[in-house]
Amino acid sequence: MAWGASTTTKAAGGGFWGSKPKVVTPPPPPIPRFHAHSAAAGAGPTIDATTVISLLAVLALLGGAYGASIKLLPKSSSLKIRILFIWHLFDALIHFVFEGSFLWNCFFVSYSLPTSFNIAARQHPHIRLLTPPDVYFLGSEDRLYGANYGTGPFSRLWQEYGKADRRWGGTDLGIVSLEVLTVFVGTPLALWICELLRREERKGVLKRWFWMMILATGELYGGWMTFAPEWFTGSPNLDTSNWMYLWLYLTFFNGLWVVFPLWIMYEAYQAMSSAMSQAEMVDLVNYLRKEK
Repeated sequence: MAWGASTTTKAAGGGFWGSKPKVVTPPPPPIPRFHAHSAAAGAGPTIDATTVISLLAVLALLGGAYGASIKLLPKSSSLKIRILFIWHLFDALIHFVFEGSFLWNCFFVSYSLPTSFNIAARQHPHIRLLTPPDVYFLGSEDRLYGANYGTGPFSRLWQEYGKADRRWGGTDLGIVSLEVLTVFVGTPLALWICELLRREERKGVLKRWFWMMILATGELYGGWMTFAPEWFTGSPNLDTSNWMYLWLYLTFFNGLWVVFPLWIMYEAYQAMSSAMSQAEMVDLVNYLRKEK
């Protein structure tokens, strides 16, 4: 059954001489970008204006973080402090701007179904349900949520990433749950770390490393919980058929949130171990003085 032809409703009333009532056809849902890509599978990545603008937006946020480091950090700051500042500010901007827009699409961009979920899933090729059977996002049985059903710039952005991972075009419950924590906890924590790095404080240096270690642990956990369900089920939502989606979207962009957190945790361990060794040495010296 075709969506437009058979899913119809009758308008109220009819002709006086028994003429047929008017047929109202509900509008079809917008066609998500990944369907157009799927139709041309094997033809390589689709690079268009949205692709270019999305990548330039990432570079713009990175450039903004670098510019802020020049303006806000003391000139005496070490290279390590500058890299940490740029990373955490870039991290906060990505979480707030990009992932915040993902949540906006999940909660405020929707398509109203003229029929039930089950019928739509079976009979319309542009519908992809990401919730278990008889489970409905926000309890709405007649509505689909997510970037796939929007036409704004941030909907297009996530439709672009959805070419590589289809879950980001809809409302996968695991992804949405992680992103709520990322946006509303990870963003302010990353900004707080930037403020601690901006201050020239000799005392309380371990406080920076403590919060950086907390955030890094959360980033690693979030990455694992994002991709582990896919790996354990054969990656049904990931498109690894061409180099751009596999190596740029999935590997490089997500790999940043593995490499930097691991490096930060190593540096935090080194700093804390050094501080503990110094404290133990001070205790030893004080003990020896008392013995005399």
